Amino acid sequence: MTYGNAFIALADPTRRSVFERLRGGPRAVGDIAEGLPVSRPAVSQHLKVLKEARLVTAYRDGTRQFYAIDTHGLNALRAYLDSFWGGALGAFKTYAERGAPKARARRKGSRR
Repeated sequence: MTYGNAFIALADPTRRSVFERLRGGPRAVGDIAEGLPVSRPAVSQHLKVLKEARLVTAYRDGTRQFYAIDTHGLNALRAYLDSFWGGALGAFKTYAERGAPKARARRKGSRR
């Protein structure tokens, strides 16, 4: 259940901000931390949680640690959310084909 950990990880607003900063591509920890209201070590801890939830990956380039969005973990989260979409569309189709309750009543000549 990869997506469960992803929801837990993204529940924290600071962690979401850290994650959203990776939208444009890989970034070094210092770049991610810049402008956030938490320390660089705190950002590293948030990145650790995101990595454990398979939402980010990390790699080194010299002495710098870079983070990027983990597309595999993000795809698992998206697949879970997309699974609701098919059911919602099917329910809406059924509802639309049957007609709304008030519309059915009016068609049958009922007054409200």
